[in-house]
Amino acid sequence: MQKGSVLGYDLNEKNCQISYYDENKEEPETMEAAVDNYQIPLILGYYKERWVYGQEAKRLREAGEGDIVTHLFRKAVKRKKVRVGGKIHDGVWLLAKFISMTLKKFEQIDYITFSVPYTNVDMSKMLKGIGKYIGVPGECVFVQDYKESFCQYMFYQPKELWQYESALFYCDAQEIRAYMLRRLNTVSTKSRDMFVTVEEVANAHMKELEAIYPVLNVDKAKDADESFKSFIQNVFDKKVVSSVYLTGEGFENNWYPNSLKVLCNGRRAFLGNNLYSKGACYSSMRYADPYDDGPIYLDGTKMTEQICLRMRIGGQEGWYPIVAWGTHWYEADGQWEVILEDTSDIEIHIETLDGEDLKVETVSLEELPERTDYSLRLQIEVMFMDERTCRLRFKDVGFGEFYPASDFLVEKELHLGGINGQFNSLS
Repeated sequence: MQKGSVLGYDLNEKNCQISYYDENKEEPETMEAAVDNYQIPLILGYYKERWVYGQEAKRLREAGEGDIVTHLFRKAVKRKKVRVGGKIHDGVWLLAKFISMTLKKFEQIDYITFSVPYTNVDMSKMLKGIGKYIGVPGECVFVQDYKESFCQYMFYQPKELWQYESALFYCDAQEIRAYMLRRLNTVSTKSRDMFVTVEEVANAHMKELEAIYPVLNVDKAKDADESFKSFIQNVFDKKVVSSVYLTGEGFENNWYPNSLKVLCNGRRAFLGNNLYSKGACYSSMRYADPYDDGPIYLDGTKMTEQICLRMRIGGQEGWYPIVAWGTHWYEADGQWEVILEDTSDIEIHIETLDGEDLKVETVSLEELPERTDYSLRLQIEVMFMDERTCRLRFKDVGFGEFYPASDFLVEKELHLGGINGQFNSLS
């Protein structure tokens, strides 16, 4: 991997942040927007037929010059139209313009993972489209939420930091939210993989925070400290926590000394605001190195089933997933080509993590033309219709000049259990 070619991009309503893989340090580094500041304000400006972004756009707004566009993330999600410089622009185009300008320092981008507060089908499609706009192939653009970014970040930390549970506290001007990283116990014994998740375990709206942010009020700070201390004690009750991470602008003022003592009692605590972009960069590193078989992240939106075919890869024969658990169904489409040995059908295994049952489906190859071994080449395509319906297509694509493709085409529709209720059974 080249320096700067593997990226993580934190994107939210207010700011963005970029981390990139540094091959010299063999870990992610976060790009500075200014001295000791990694946050780039999510603002576009247009002045004298020139686009500007971030701090320069903020200065234009303060000076009352040019056209300023704020709330880029929200406008893109809602597909709003905005008039800038006498022209109407789509919100997605404006966000893509902003992202491309922030990434102009990177000559080549091989992989990029966007980390956002939440994700779904529409968010994934939008950001993958923006990835293509900046010149990155769609299959090298990935989207994950903040909880998964925290999880991916932790995978690369010393194991003693997540030997038990690991806590993340987020604080802004109004509220504090607590998240916990923990291992999942799968019912299935077929998988040797480690599965983990991140769950929001508590949240609280604290009126005292409004008074101490951004200017510290001593009396209110004491009240907030005591409230936060009680909040922590409730979160940690009957839990063994190895490490704690504090993130968000609300933790920038040192208003919580007594709470910090509780946080650091028998565990290590860390403060910083580049965890999500680094977690996204670590994800990109894993995609760039597919042989990295670390823990698998699951949540209520991820598949707890996988679809396997028996294949020989690199001389090793076994059941290999063409759809792996831990993926979003709307990102699981794919296409491969395989060379067949002497066989009359293809067996499909559907494995699930919430039980011992193995579902087996078969696809008949009787209509395939007769050829010698290793001269039958099939194209296998996976297409998801929705979270419960997967369609497999098997097509004869011939074998070079020796054997032209026939009209053999067969489809198999698989009905899966979906995600509802399955994830909750993995405790």
